[in-house]
Amino acid sequence: MEYIQVTKENLEKEHICCAISNNKDVQVSSKKAWLLERFDDGLVFLKSVERGKCFIEYLPAENAWNPIEADDYMYIDCLWVSGAFKGHGYSTDLLEACITDSKAKGKKGLCILAAAKKKPFLADPKYLTYKGFKVADEADNGIQLWYLPFSDDDKCPKFKACAKHPHIDKSGYILYYTSQCPFNAKYVPILAETAQQEGIPFEAIQITDKKTAQSVPTPITTYALFYNGDYVTNEQMNAKKFLKLVSKVEG
Repeated sequence: MEYIQVTKENLEKEHICCAISNNKDVQVSSKKAWLLERFDDGLVFLKSVERGKCFIEYLPAENAWNPIEADDYMYIDCLWVSGAFKGHGYSTDLLEACITDSKAKGKKGLCILAAAKKKPFLADPKYLTYKGFKVADEADNGIQLWYLPFSDDDKCPKFKACAKHPHIDKSGYILYYTSQCPFNAKYVPILAETAQQEGIPFEAIQITDKKTAQSVPTPITTYALFYNGDYVTNEQMNAKKFLKLVSKVEG
C-alpha cells in the first residue's frame, strides 16, 4: 500500500477518505475547511493513495480539540481502516508512521480516546491493547484516555477536571459538536429540524475554536449528546435513530 500526506497544498484535490465519495459534498467541504486551519497546529493527515476508509489523523496533544492534559504527547484524532482495507495490516502501517513521526518530533508518546467496550467512532480497545496502549484516565461516562508511552518514565496523560464528570446544567437535548467529523455538516441540521418538527427541546452547540474545545464538559468534542444534563452518546444519528433514542431515553 502507498500512502500520501494531505497538506495545505494538495488538500483541495485529495479525497479525504471518509464514507463520502463526492469531494463537493457539504460534509467534505466542512471537514476540509476544518483541516485547513489545523495544519498550522501541526496536524498530520496520512491516507491511502486509493479512495476508501484508510487513514490516520493526529496532532500535538496541546493543540487537540479535547479537554486533556498530555504535554509533549501526540494525540490521534482518528485511525480508521475499514471495508476492503481491513485485514491487510494497514492500521499497523499508519500507526507505525505516526510513532516514527512523533519520536522524530520529540514526543513522549501517543494518546487516543476509546472505551472499555468498542463504541462507534472511537478506537477499538482490543486493538489498542494489542499495540501496547494502556488506559491513562477514565471519565464517569466510560470514555477512556489511552496512551502509548515511548519510555517508562513518561508522565501519564489525563483528562481535565471539566471532562472527568460529564454533566451540564441544561434541560432537553444538548449537542456539542465540531466540524472535525464531516458527517456533522449533514446530520446535525437534520436532528435540529426533526426535533423542531416533533416538539423536542434541542440545542446544537458548535465548537469553533481550540480554547473552547479544551474546556467543554465532555472528553469527546466531535459529537456529544446530553439529555437533561446527563451524557447520552457520541454516535452521530439520522432522524430515525434520534427519534428511537428519544423514545428509549424518555420511555
